[in-house]
Amino acid sequence: MPRTLLRALATTALVSATVLSFPAFAQQAAPAAAASNPMEVDPAKVSWGGAGIQTQWQDKSVKPGDDFDRFVSGKWSDAVVLPSDRTNWGSFTALRDLSEQRLHGIMNDLLASNPAPGSDAARVAAAYGAFMDVDAINKAGLAPAQPFLQRIYAATTPADLMKLFASPGYASPLGAYVGPDAKASDVNAFQVSIGGLGLPDRDYYLKSDARSQEIRGKYLDYLTFLLGKAGYTDPAASAKAVLSLETRLAQADWDRAASRNPDLVYNKLSLAEFEGLAAPGLMKTFVDTMGAGKATYVLVDEMPPSADELKEARIDAAQAGAWFGGGVPEVAKLIETVPVATWQAWLAAQFLRSHAAVLPTDIDDANFAFYGKVMSGQPEQRARWKRGIAAVEGMSGELLGKIYAEKYYPPEAKAAMESLVGNLRKAMAANLSDLSWMGPETRKAAVAKLDAFTPKIGMPATFKEYEGLKFSASDPLGNMMAAETWANGDQMRRLGQPVDRAEWFMLPETINAYYNPSFNEIVFPAAILQPPFFNVSADPAVNYGAIGAVIGHEMGHGFDDQGAKFDGQGNLRDWWTAADKANFQKLQDRLEAQYNGFCPFDEGKTCVNGKLTMGENIGDLGGLSLAYRAYKLSLGGKEAPVIDGLTGDQRFFMAWAQVWRSKYREEAVRQQLKTDPHSPAHYRINGLVRNFDEWYKAFDVKPGDKLYQAPAERVRIW
Repeated sequence: MPRTLLRALATTALVSATVLSFPAFAQQAAPAAAASNPMEVDPAKVSWGGAGIQTQWQDKSVKPGDDFDRFVSGKWSDAVVLPSDRTNWGSFTALRDLSEQRLHGIMNDLLASNPAPGSDAARVAAAYGAFMDVDAINKAGLAPAQPFLQRIYAATTPADLMKLFASPGYASPLGAYVGPDAKASDVNAFQVSIGGLGLPDRDYYLKSDARSQEIRGKYLDYLTFLLGKAGYTDPAASAKAVLSLETRLAQADWDRAASRNPDLVYNKLSLAEFEGLAAPGLMKTFVDTMGAGKATYVLVDEMPPSADELKEARIDAAQAGAWFGGGVPEVAKLIETVPVATWQAWLAAQFLRSHAAVLPTDIDDANFAFYGKVMSGQPEQRARWKRGIAAVEGMSGELLGKIYAEKYYPPEAKAAMESLVGNLRKAMAANLSDLSWMGPETRKAAVAKLDAFTPKIGMPATFKEYEGLKFSASDPLGNMMAAETWANGDQMRRLGQPVDRAEWFMLPETINAYYNPSFNEIVFPAAILQPPFFNVSADPAVNYGAIGAVIGHEMGHGFDDQGAKFDGQGNLRDWWTAADKANFQKLQDRLEAQYNGFCPFDEGKTCVNGKLTMGENIGDLGGLSLAYRAYKLSLGGKEAPVIDGLTGDQRFFMAWAQVWRSKYREEAVRQQLKTDPHSPAHYRINGLVRNFDEWYKAFDVKPGDKLYQAPAERVRIW
């Protein structure tokens, strides 16, 4: 998925599109005696108690007002021993494991069924079988990669490089895709952003702290290894040149918090203006090779903002200097001025890196040693079959997703979800009518946007068929390249065609959910509709505190700091009065200050980035608020029963904490703090509930408790 689209979805999803779950800051401890296995994923073996809350994992020695996360799940955290192939464990990873086990069973059945040649089942089986044949991969060595490497070495001019940058399967300092124009959401537009970094974020290149320097040193070693494999006679010197090039790309790139602002990343250029960013013919070569020749204009993410744009975004000169590199124009200069030989080395290293999983074991192992062990603290590589499932999902995911959904998605789940969504809509409408900080003009537009929300639940009505995409049972690298070529063609075919609002951007087996601002839709894949998120046997308080808050979270993205810039039709436009916008900003500033104060590492020096995580924090705050109101509406004025010794309100808030309980490896959270728009799970629990008066009352939280905030300091937005 192109970086721009991936970023847009990642910043409006329940969790990052690139990481499945987010760890809490529980200390590693020896497993404690417990009533059941805290890591069990088989639904038949998991007990959810009388209401849907696993009370056996509570640590009642901790006051809920001191550490609500620990109070709800302390014994669970003590009992969990992180698998050696995991950077974290929690509700998301447990359910992902369940999806993998189910998909593994599906795949084994497909392999055993001897599917008809050319059928969907045969294509999936071929892709998986080729990936799994490690002996054949090792026997072939780098021979399958040589034609692609030779094409890199044959490039002698910037124009040749541009053709490679625009070719599927090759790295590029310019990311491109076709998708809805943010200001004309029914129009598919050609869009360009910056890409090309081998490290997860520009900060890894630009910061001088000891950890960043250590990572750069090990990355340099990894690049040296790759270029040695690619046949370079002095791989160390070439690796230094590649790292220097990527550092310059990082300097041109933008800070992630700045890149969240849709006003700043919307820059509409005519084709002539876009072509004028580089030497004559270079950008035209890029566009034509991509297959985007029909484009009448280009949307460019990263163009230097004007003084007026900075003022509107409340960014002063000092902050602008720290946040904004030269953007796409600066990258265009690098394409012209950096020696072709350096670009060749970069392309070769990145080709081996991005296809390491289907190259000989020593390359695959080196890739994991850096990205898994060094970057994330993961001791062991994931089982090959699990990676094979993920590889097939990446190449032709809806072929596999269709089979999964037909087997594991019960129709009654959709009906129950539709009812919950309806109640959340009512709660949001009620909240809008009560907001003291919003005036009637803005309120009217907000209600219109709410009325236009589209929910998608379970799976697409029609699955992609991947017409023309073929897989070989003996060429895994060729399969990857074929899938990348098909995906690029699928993107470019959209130019000039109406936007397909029925399209999904997650698979049915994905444990996640998202809001798409251009479609003004909330999307809930089938696999998230199971405990602890959604439990048909659970008490309503639990379902509202879990999946209800997830629904509310995604609805809240339509009204977060950036989602609120889009109208009900998915168009980027200002529908706020100046006074209401100012009031909204004051509430954001208070919430940002809260999260900036959560500093888990380095004696308070390494903290949550309140600006980067603002949208997700607003989503959590609004989601839990909407879910609570919807829960109360569902009671029809009656008092909730006490179950397992817990009141309805207690069960509601504990359900939220149960969903987000997690255990982590420190390296993974450090990376998350730099790159992820979501706050770590511990703060999605403790940092959130302390803003709710209802939580204080439910658990008798008082001044002196560690999580206590005075009423005037609590923030409620939607």
